[in-house]
Amino acid sequence: MSNTNFSSIASFIWSVADLLRGDYKQADYGKVILPFTLLRRLECVLEPTKQDVIDEYEARKHLDIPLEAFLTKKSGQSFYNTSPYNLASLLGDPNNLKDNLEAYINDFSANTREIFERYKFIEQLDYLDESDLLFKVVEKFTAINLKPEVVTNHDMGLIFEELIRRFAEASNETAGEHFTPRDIVRLTTSLLFSLDDDVLTRPGIVRSLYDPTAGTGGFLSSGSEYIHEMNEQAKLVTFGQELNPESYAICKADMLIKGQPVENIKYGNTLSDDQLDDQKFDYMLSNPPFGVEWKKVEKAVKDEHTLKGYEGRFGPGLPRVSDGSLLFLMHLISKMRPAEKADKANKQPGSRIGIILNGSPLFTGGAGSGESEIRRYVLENDLLEAIIALPTDMFFNTGIATYIWILSNHKTSERKGKVQLINATAMSEPMRKSLGSKRKQLNETHIKEINRLYGDFEANITSKVFDTTDFGFRRITVERPLQLAFYPHDENRLAALQADKAFEKLPGLLKTEVLDALKSIPEDELLDREIFKTHFKVKLTAAQFKLIQKHISEHNDNAVICTDKKGNPEPNPDLRDYENIPLKEDIQTYFEREVLPHVPDAWIDQNKTDDKDGKTGIVGYEIPFNRHFYEYTPPRALEEIDADLDAVTADILKLLNEVHA
Repeated sequence: MSNTNFSSIASFIWSVADLLRGDYKQADYGKVILPFTLLRRLECVLEPTKQDVIDEYEARKHLDIPLEAFLTKKSGQSFYNTSPYNLASLLGDPNNLKDNLEAYINDFSANTREIFERYKFIEQLDYLDESDLLFKVVEKFTAINLKPEVVTNHDMGLIFEELIRRFAEASNETAGEHFTPRDIVRLTTSLLFSLDDDVLTRPGIVRSLYDPTAGTGGFLSSGSEYIHEMNEQAKLVTFGQELNPESYAICKADMLIKGQPVENIKYGNTLSDDQLDDQKFDYMLSNPPFGVEWKKVEKAVKDEHTLKGYEGRFGPGLPRVSDGSLLFLMHLISKMRPAEKADKANKQPGSRIGIILNGSPLFTGGAGSGESEIRRYVLENDLLEAIIALPTDMFFNTGIATYIWILSNHKTSERKGKVQLINATAMSEPMRKSLGSKRKQLNETHIKEINRLYGDFEANITSKVFDTTDFGFRRITVERPLQLAFYPHDENRLAALQADKAFEKLPGLLKTEVLDALKSIPEDELLDREIFKTHFKVKLTAAQFKLIQKHISEHNDNAVICTDKKGNPEPNPDLRDYENIPLKEDIQTYFEREVLPHVPDAWIDQNKTDDKDGKTGIVGYEIPFNRHFYEYTPPRALEEIDADLDAVTADILKLLNEVHA
């Protein structure tokens, strides 16, 4: 499509926006213009076969049989309309315009009618009619030619996507929930496809792309556009699911305009109601909401985790309820095609994923936690290819640090067992005008540079390559012996003992016996528990003795080590510590080097073992991204600081002298 044609269509669309000014907020223009643009495009597409569809409908409508197959065959599309109306003919009866337009919309096939329902388009027609705007808006849209021979599906998709972007940015307070900025979409899409360039340039290639948090369809559109740029003969079949009804309607409309099968776009909550549960995909893209709790779907998710385990989506573990980002990651992993099975026609096994996450999934949760177990699953199955750190202030509704994760289950040979970290936090330019929290953007140079770093797979100041095991560790429990000194006559300790609710519940006679026995001990301090027991001649249960011990004793390095019945040292829970030992290090070697020189009486609790491999220590994984790119900045010299302070002091004195003068 020529720039002139694109410009004329854009000008036309914004002239409609001018009509709405005053009666509509700018952020609400899209609620009118997007469905009307869709409506005009659909009737232009259906025009050549419209009469054939009407004739077919009239001939069969009395047969009491499903007519969809007959009517779609006649229309030559995946949708149809049986109404005799179009926008131009509706203008001939201005007094009944709203009712006739509503009837026209209701005569679309169900898959198309649903889009207008999700838009709540009838409500907009009511408001337009009340505001005396309906006739003018319909008249405007009647004047634009959106026939496929004038505007191709691809070009129409670009126009519609540009409208979506503009209206989303106009409502930037909530845009981030349903719309990912174009520059981030472009970068993530290019990273996802970049290593498959040779495959995607084959003639007639067919691939699938899925987004479980489709929003308004930005990722699906970008994927289609990217493939089209590489290979006009390639076909990318898009799939998605979206929870917000208006965003779902926009996404479905966009796919319909591009000639994509709209039945692939589903409505509902992906985590609790996966409507594509039997599907696997070649490529997946997602920008799930950052830090959003999943309490509403907690039961469904936990039931799937418990009942299905690794046969379901959430086998590795569950993150805390306050952040569901990693649930979407596991959901996408469950949609990967098996790496060992190549498609006979297209000769490509496996899948690739690009997902945008905040910093929390990198490190939240210690060894054995749900988050750590999810990272463990990803890394031990060698699914993670790269993580790219983005600048802050890149999204409409948040300025926090964000990261693009690229995953694959068919890594190239040089990437097997490796993870690449790319620090792109310095690659941005300020926007001329902020959009909500978005103050920075990536230009084409930045996007190309990040893709180059990713493709080169080399270690340098902004790109580092690690073994997957570099992010793993064993959390061992370090114990130290219990050494207690007893103080049977200490008034404060005795008072605390008697105030303890557990002591108050003891029988009255037993309480008296305990206090008398303590009073009868001749020493004020005993450094051996066994000697204390020989003096303390009251029969108590183990729990009752621990109650006494809790209040009248304390740790003392000079005391005799307490032992159990087998003569083994008892651990002191108050001195218990933990050490995270890198997976590549021998535990005992590390312990002798890092721990024993400082606490020579310490030992490792060998009973604390990992559930999966049975070895000492619980395995954990974290990806401390910032630590690997930290650059030490030495403090300023004291002389410089003193000089600055002297200068500031002199300025203050000068100002004070001027005031007093």
